[in-house]
Amino acid sequence: MPALKKGDKVYVAGHTGLVGSAIYRRLQRDGLYEVIGRTIDEMDLQDQAATRRFLEAEKPEAIVLAAAMVGGIKANSTRPAEFIGINLNIQQSVIWGAHLAEIQNLLFLGSSCIYPRETSQPIPESALLTGPLEPTNAPYAIAKIAGLTLCDSLRRQYGRNYFTVMPPNAYGPGDNFDPAGSHVMAALIRRFHEHLPDKPVTCWGTGTPRREFLHSDDIAEACVFLLERETAPSMVNVGTGTSISIRELAQTVQRVVGHSGEIEWDTSMPDGFPEKTNDVSLLYELGWRPRIGLEEGVRAAYEWFKANRA
Repeated sequence: MPALKKGDKVYVAGHTGLVGSAIYRRLQRDGLYEVIGRTIDEMDLQDQAATRRFLEAEKPEAIVLAAAMVGGIKANSTRPAEFIGINLNIQQSVIWGAHLAEIQNLLFLGSSCIYPRETSQPIPESALLTGPLEPTNAPYAIAKIAGLTLCDSLRRQYGRNYFTVMPPNAYGPGDNFDPAGSHVMAALIRRFHEHLPDKPVTCWGTGTPRREFLHSDDIAEACVFLLERETAPSMVNVGTGTSISIRELAQTVQRVVGHSGEIEWDTSMPDGFPEKTNDVSLLYELGWRPRIGLEEGVRAAYEWFKANRA
């Protein structure tokens, strides 16, 4: 029996975030499911007792755990304690609370940053825990690895259909464009937009690291695809299986925004992973493919940014 069937109730934890909102919209789109969410003002997911009461009262057939504290290199470097502490709290509260509430189906949104800094490319799921993590986001990665391990342990010991998806760098409508906490895509869009068209723009690092990018709507499609299957792998990479350099990404964003000045590189700032590209052969064998090309996705994200800057 698939994790989801017509009429089921699905709770999306983190339904106002970048990926959570995309999953929420996708689940609502065809009117097949009763989709629920709660803002942080309505329920603090770090409160384990309140979360458990909510789950026992609502009894959703499935949970999507997309709630997390996230950010780019700057945020991870300056707030490592929050990135591990808050995320561990949320995961323990929702995943363990779901188990205690006898909820059988749960999708946990992981991250490709769980993989070793130095590993084969593209990165297969089997690379997990085969080497040291990238230091700039190790606390966040360790929290995600703990959540993945908890899901897998409940799956093996209690037969829960709990599984983890590892997307690459996500972007799209609803992204965080705050310079203090944004990821690379949102940071570049804002940076090029806010500079005069012919003035130089400074970007962090050398521009040589390679990254894989996936639009949040494609991530949502992959998650629903997996939820609607009879069984899903315990952990599965999501993505395009291809990457571009940060320099190429900056040039793409510059072209979309309409900036014509020079791009300068501040090599005193960290690069992070030298390369991070998911091996998506497992998901592709199941029959899923992404639909949104990078430049098309960047244009849509930029239009959303301009319309929602305030």
